Amino acid sequence: MGGLFGVVSKEDSVLDLFYGTDYHSHLGTRRGGMAVWNKGLTRSIHSIENAQFRTRFEDDLQKMAGPMGIGCISDTDSQPLIVRSHLGDFAIATVGRINNARQLIDEAFSRHTAHFTEVSSGEVSPTELTATLIAQEATFEDGIRKAQEAIDGSCSLLLLTSQGIYAARDRLGRTPLAIGEKNGAYCITMETCAFPNLDYRLQRQLGPGEIVLITPDGIEQLAAPGNTLRICAFLWVYYGYPSSSYEGINVEVMRYRSGAALARNDNVEVDIVAGIPDSGIAHAIGYANEAKIPYTRPFVKYTPTWPRSFMPQEQDIRDLVARMKLIPIRDLIQGKRILFCEDSIVRGTQLHETIQWLYDDGAKEVHMRPACPPLIYGCRFLNFSRSRSELDLAGRQAIQEIEGVDDPPIAEYADSASEKYHTMVDRIRHRLALTSLRYQTLPDMLGAIGLPKEKVCTYCWDGVG
Repeated sequence: MGGLFGVVSKEDSVLDLFYGTDYHSHLGTRRGGMAVWNKGLTRSIHSIENAQFRTRFEDDLQKMAGPMGIGCISDTDSQPLIVRSHLGDFAIATVGRINNARQLIDEAFSRHTAHFTEVSSGEVSPTELTATLIAQEATFEDGIRKAQEAIDGSCSLLLLTSQGIYAARDRLGRTPLAIGEKNGAYCITMETCAFPNLDYRLQRQLGPGEIVLITPDGIEQLAAPGNTLRICAFLWVYYGYPSSSYEGINVEVMRYRSGAALARNDNVEVDIVAGIPDSGIAHAIGYANEAKIPYTRPFVKYTPTWPRSFMPQEQDIRDLVARMKLIPIRDLIQGKRILFCEDSIVRGTQLHETIQWLYDDGAKEVHMRPACPPLIYGCRFLNFSRSRSELDLAGRQAIQEIEGVDDPPIAEYADSASEKYHTMVDRIRHRLALTSLRYQTLPDMLGAIGLPKEKVCTYCWDGVG
C-alpha cells in the first residue's frame, strides 16, 4: 500500500522526517524516499526491498537539512518526485491507486502539453500522473482539487513547496491522514504510531477529501471535508500498526474485539490458541481472553533478517520468506489441538505450508479463524495484495471450482448465511487441510471496528466500495 509523512518547522526537521517516515515501513515494499526544502529541493530515494529504511538513509542525514520535508514508503513507484512547473518547483508523494490512468494520460496528451517518463514496468508513474494533473491548473489548490475529482480509485498526497506542505486526504477517505503538533512544529502522517516517540500530539485528523496547507505559522484549511467516508477496513484488520488509531479507533483494541467476536461465535474444543505473527497475534489474544483458553506461541518469527512475506514481487520468493521467517516450537505443538488466528486468507499458498508443518511437528488438530470474511473481490483502491488477478484469491479459486466456469456469479458467496458460502468455506478448508475453518462475519468485523458499514470500504468481501 505505502505510507506518507511530512514535517514543517521553523528549525531543521530532517531527523523528525527520517524517523517519522521510518515508522511507515510496515506499509511499504519497494522504495523509500525523502525530499527536503532548504532554499530549494533536495531528495533521496533508495530501494528497501532487501534492507531496512533506516540503514538505507542514515548516510543521507549528513547531506540533508531544512525546516520542511516529506517522506514516502512506496510499493508502486520511486517517490517523492521533484517537479518543475509554472506553479513553481515542488515535491510530491502519493498513496492510492488510479484505475482510469489510461484515460487521464490520453486526455493530457490531447492538450499537447504533457509528457511522461515510463517506469521499469512500462507504465506511467501514478505519482507523476497526479503531478501532471495538478500542474495543469492555476494554483496548487485548484490542481489538487482537480486531481481528486478526476481520479477513479483513491489518492492521498503530500506536496512540498516553498510555502509549506499541501496535504490532501483522498476523496472518500480510504486512507487516513492526521496532523500532529509540538512546540510550533507540525507533522502530517498516515500512521499515528509516529507521534509518541517524536513528541508530537494529535491535533486532528483530516476528513475525506479535505485539503490543508501546513506552514511554520499554522494550518490553513483549503477544502472542507466531504460527507462520505469509505475508510479501508484492512487498516485495522491487517495493515495498520498496533499503536496507530484511525477515526479515533485504535488498531490493537479493534483486533482484541475482533478475536473476542470470533470466540463468542465458536464452540470448538482446543488446547491452545495462537496467532500468525504479527497481525494475527492481537486477534488471537482477543480470542484466548474471551474463550478462557491459553494463548501460546507454537511458532515465532525470525525478525533480524527476514522481511514481511508480501514484500517480494515473485510468488516463489514470497513463499520462501514466509517459510524461513516462521520457526516452529515442537514442544508446544506435539499432541496439541491448536486454533490459530490470522488476519485473512488471501491466496492461501503460504498458509498451506504453515499448516502442514504444524501436522509434521505433531499437532493433533489444526483449526483456523481468519479475522475477516473470505476475500472474493480484488481491491480496486489501495493495491493491498500482490495478487495480479482476482482468481489468485483463495475464495475465488474455490468458487470457480464449485461453479465450473471461468466467470461464475459470486455475489451469493458473500452471504455468510447462504449454502454457497458454506460450500466455498469447506472447499478452502479442505484445500488447506484444516480440521475446521470459520471466518469472521462482516457484521462482527464492522462491530469490532466500531463504525457503521456505510463509512467503511468492504469491497474485498461483498463488492461494496
